Amino acid sequence: MFRSRAKTEKAPTDQVTADLSQQPRDPQAPKGRPTPKRSEAQTQRRRANSAAPADRKAAMKRQREARRSDLARQREALASGDERYLPVRDKGPVRRFVRDYVDSRFHIAEWFLPLAVIILVLSVIQVQNIQTISLLLWLGVIILIVVDSVGLALRLKKQLRERFPDTAKRGAVAYGLMRTLQMRRLRLPKPQVKRGERP
Repeated sequence: MFRSRAKTEKAPTDQVTADLSQQPRDPQAPKGRPTPKRSEAQTQRRRANSAAPADRKAAMKRQREARRSDLARQREALASGDERYLPVRDKGPVRRFVRDYVDSRFHIAEWFLPLAVIILVLSVIQVQNIQTISLLLWLGVIILIVVDSVGLALRLKKQLRERFPDTAKRGAVAYGLMRTLQMRRLRLPKPQVKRGERP
């Protein structure tokens, strides 16, 4: 009753600080450090903002270099057929089999571009008979490519079902048909089998 008031007030604050260490800090409670002056806070913000672009530039530079090295590795893999560094669309045993299957055979579609150029030149000549021949050639080439492509698609589906019964084969036939449209020496990844070899 006759105790000093200062002692009774000190005891509860000690309990409050002990409780604060255990619970998250109340927004109204003191934060335990002095508020920085405005000039100090602005200086710290400027330093943080000025340091960020340099780090970002360095990070972007590292990313570009990593991308370049990945692309160089992929180009080498496309030339050599190294499975580890091939692009995702060319990876896997199914895609490798499709490439080998297509490369081991002759396809009319691979001569489409040279034949198209020849037919285009013939159609420019202002002679009625030659223009008629070029039109018939054009029609014949398209029919042959369609027949060859349908036959290839059916044979390839059958082979894929037999060789890879439990593996996903989505897009493999279309991948093979697209490969037939490229001339053999221009195909990437480079052909790993000779014509006539069976994969």
